[in-house]
Amino acid sequence: MFRRNNIASRIFQRQIYTPAPGTSVYCARRFYENLVPSCTIYDVECPDQSFRKFTDDGQYLISFSRNQQDLVVYRPTWLSFSCKEEDCDAHDLPPKAKRFESFFTHLYSVSLASCNELICKDFFLYMESNQYGIFATSTPPIHDAAANGGATQGVPYIEKLTFHLIRLEDGVILDAKVFHNDFVNLTHNMGVFLYDDLLAIASLRNQTIHIIQIRDSGNLVDVRAIGAFCREDDELFLNSNAQCMAFPDKSKLHQLPGNNVQNGTHLSQPNQEDSLLSGIKQRLLSFIFQGISNEEKDPALRAQWLKKKFYFHFQDYVDLIIWKVQFLDRQHLLIKFGSVDGGVSRNADQHPAFLAVYNMETTEIVAFYQNSAEELYLLFERFCDHFHTASKNSVYMNFISSHSNNIHALEQIRSVKNKASSQFMKKMLGSLPYSCQSLSPSPYFDQSLFRFDEKLISASDRPRQSTDHPIKFILRRQPCSLKFKIKLGPEAGSADGRTKKIASFLFHPFLPLALSVQQTLFLQPSVVNIHFRG
Repeated sequence: MFRRNNIASRIFQRQIYTPAPGTSVYCARRFYENLVPSCTIYDVECPDQSFRKFTDDGQYLISFSRNQQDLVVYRPTWLSFSCKEEDCDAHDLPPKAKRFESFFTHLYSVSLASCNELICKDFFLYMESNQYGIFATSTPPIHDAAANGGATQGVPYIEKLTFHLIRLEDGVILDAKVFHNDFVNLTHNMGVFLYDDLLAIASLRNQTIHIIQIRDSGNLVDVRAIGAFCREDDELFLNSNAQCMAFPDKSKLHQLPGNNVQNGTHLSQPNQEDSLLSGIKQRLLSFIFQGISNEEKDPALRAQWLKKKFYFHFQDYVDLIIWKVQFLDRQHLLIKFGSVDGGVSRNADQHPAFLAVYNMETTEIVAFYQNSAEELYLLFERFCDHFHTASKNSVYMNFISSHSNNIHALEQIRSVKNKASSQFMKKMLGSLPYSCQSLSPSPYFDQSLFRFDEKLISASDRPRQSTDHPIKFILRRQPCSLKFKIKLGPEAGSADGRTKKIASFLFHPFLPLALSVQQTLFLQPSVVNIHFRG
């Protein structure tokens, strides 16, 4: 059936046609083909701040002061102004309408960092159900640190790392969680994952996954720590067992030398650093051993098979460390293991890695794959949305395009797969586990509505190399026309083309509103452009 593309025709069709069951939201999202950011205000006068992102419900714009001491929160508002002329469309916006304050209302500023701490400006998580924000402050990392107290050799440490829980409605700090002499990779939320009210924090230095619950009252409550121990009573059992082994005959305790036996100063304590592998590492080795053992049914050949496949690589498995973690659901974690070098490197794709599925309730490893396994890639291609694990309270995050819910994204990835080398699967699986809340739910990144050059812009919130060419958003359906462009500067271009620039794009989750932030590498003030529907 012929359909007109103007918005009046769409509204009329919405009145007389009933969409198929389960497609009403997708039909409504087609209105965004007509509601696009068609105007741009270049180099807006705005505070010299680091703009992080819009919250997933679109209620707040999060930014940080340039000295990384203060949190600054804005409320997005829509531009409004009056025009006394007859043909208002022919006139430019008045000067007052071109200010940052015309689009955003300053709500409050909160001081988070102390004198020797800085806000981690790459880290922010949002709990939509309670409108809570999770922020982090830390002291500078020390890279040449000695591995004391069972810490992992080669991993830097941060003297003090604090996670702050803030009610974004009024900026009240509800609770804080402090880690001392630890290291968590907070770049692009890599080391922390939020699922509903559960928070998983991956400590690289101490090789522990901290599971924390965020209560409705605004408290951060420790649920469990997975690493050296997997169950709550593991440490108690090991300590009591070690004391029994040290003193098998309690009647001979009085024969020990010294006068401090009664207060326990001479009781032998278990040396966790030298005696035992961590609980999570033992679970992993047991799963690998059982899997290899079950591959060979002949008992005579099983020993040779285990020697070749398990014992020969035993030390390699022991040396694996936890890189990253994410929730698959409330019981299962997807954990990435690899070498120490890959855990702290910016380019971890060059290092071998493994992915394990861990059941927190049974404390068992239920699956284990190398990050180039074809079986895992096929699961990733068909069920990519299961790895995103959007919160059940999130409204807009459920419509992010992926190759498991969008035919255009699937065709694109299969086209690249047919042309790519043997490292394609490893490169694709290198994104697992996903970084939490790293994708924008904006409808303009919906690949069933628009197509665009993903080398220049995408739903990922990571900064990209700036370009002088406009970024085009083309209608996916016929007549495949150009709907709008995002330009980082006027047509004349930059006065100094030699300066290397980085660009970030912040799209509102449902309004035709976006910010493009252009930065240089020399700490100069950012250039902020506002793209909106005029």
